Amino acid sequence: MAKEKREYVMLVCSETGDINYFTSRSKTSPKLELKKYNPRLRKHTLHKEKKRK
Repeated sequence: MAKEKREYVMLVCSETGDINYFTSRSKTSPKLELKKYNPRLRKHTLHKEKKRK
């Protein structure tokens, strides 16, 4: 069987701790840190990657 080349992760808001987005990334790339929209705060905040269980 071939190993998966993609990994599924959650994007967690660094200000509220809310899980707002799910995405996939290459296993060899560095951890994601993106500015995404947080609907609770109604503004863009930094979201960091957390592994999906």
